Amino acid sequence: MPTVSVKWQKKVFDGIEIDITLPAYVFKAQLYDLTGVPPERQKIMVKGGLLKDDADWSAIGVKDGQKLMMMGTADEIVKAPEKAIVFAEDLPEEALATNLGYSAGLVNLGNTCYMNSTVQCLKSVPELKSALSNYSLAARSTDVDQTSHMLTVATRELFGELDRSVNAVSPTQFWMVLRKKYPQFSQLQNGIYMQQDAEECWTQLLYTLSQSLKAPTSSEDPDAVKALFGVNLRSRLHCQESGEESSETESVYSLKCHISHEVNHLHEGLKHGLKGELEKTSPTLGRTALYLKDSLIDSLPRYLTVQFVRFFWKRETNQKAKILRKVDYPLELDIFDLCSEDLRKKLEAPRQKLRDEEGKKLGLQTSAKSGSKDSDVKMTDAEASSNGSGESSTVNQQEGASSGKETHMTGIYDLVAVLTHKGRSADSGHYVAWVKQESGKWIQYDDDNPSMQREEDITKLSGGGDWHMAYIIMYKARFVSM
Repeated sequence: MPTVSVKWQKKVFDGIEIDITLPAYVFKAQLYDLTGVPPERQKIMVKGGLLKDDADWSAIGVKDGQKLMMMGTADEIVKAPEKAIVFAEDLPEEALATNLGYSAGLVNLGNTCYMNSTVQCLKSVPELKSALSNYSLAARSTDVDQTSHMLTVATRELFGELDRSVNAVSPTQFWMVLRKKYPQFSQLQNGIYMQQDAEECWTQLLYTLSQSLKAPTSSEDPDAVKALFGVNLRSRLHCQESGEESSETESVYSLKCHISHEVNHLHEGLKHGLKGELEKTSPTLGRTALYLKDSLIDSLPRYLTVQFVRFFWKRETNQKAKILRKVDYPLELDIFDLCSEDLRKKLEAPRQKLRDEEGKKLGLQTSAKSGSKDSDVKMTDAEASSNGSGESSTVNQQEGASSGKETHMTGIYDLVAVLTHKGRSADSGHYVAWVKQESGKWIQYDDDNPSMQREEDITKLSGGGDWHMAYIIMYKARFVSM
């Protein structure tokens, strides 16, 4: 990549790399980060006149070490308050971002809405941001390759920049590293980067973070990402031909909601997703046979991710097609009946406490047990999870009335993020993130344009037409302290 210097006003910026495979707009986004001059105000002198957003670098013939001149006015810098009374317009950008209650949007670098929406959803997980903030080169595992390390650092930096900014952030560095780590996101069509599958981006990014954020010592949480998103499944395999039965366990980062003409609700789709067929060698028959697989959840994550399986390969057109069927999903999801028998037993007492507490709020008489002083319960979103064996983890409360008590999972989850897709094909259309803030407000992140939404409209993204429909949804576990 050629390296150039850019003169703007009295300043000279040296050593700026130009990726000539990207549109000129990306170069302008780099200059925006350096100068604060928005791309639409930038006038950059090149061979043949002013640099256009869609200019062809090969036609311009930019050379290594070339000096370019830019004219343009930067965004007005917010001045520090001089009086005791502070108005919003006088706040510095970071304070203003905090005051607004939601973070900035992301600039679309050309069919990168799949990436932007994934980043906004995952950024809403405070425990993930905390794990990233503690990540450093020194803490890096020897098993983590250089590109995974670079992507982890780029994710951490992008999350931080979004939290500090009011104006839209250009994810140039993150995008470059993502494509370096996963070249499939560099596919071109007619010289333009193609739309990609947001679910693939979500999965690959989480996989990379799961490898990078593994603690090097056993005294720490060995796998932060698995603790947050990992779901352990216990499966029963049955061969109808031989009558053989066996069991197996596996860990996944999301559940699948399979969609058919029988599925009208998320819960029905999840049940379909936990059943399936697979071929494997039968010891009795001495050959490959068909097995029926029936799975149950054996441990619960803090954040439950569900993918609506809306895309499938259509042989007639030789491309991915989309299932537009409406599938309703709730703001509150109870997955108790999808859990294994052992896990259900562990959930029974916390669920009863939760019912008693909700009954008290409604002025109803609760169970006899809940009448004692020692059985007071407080609903919380504490950082607790279940371990690999399916046992509900407990965390001692350090503050307030719940001090000395422990938090337990209930199997009930609250919706906190929705990633939608608008369009008929996975290779086209538009992705948008809808994220619940700590204040309880819902924000729609349509690339660089965040906007407030009503909670009652979030569950209307269920499909049935060409409007935005849920593709990935994320729920947060509800705990009780006992």
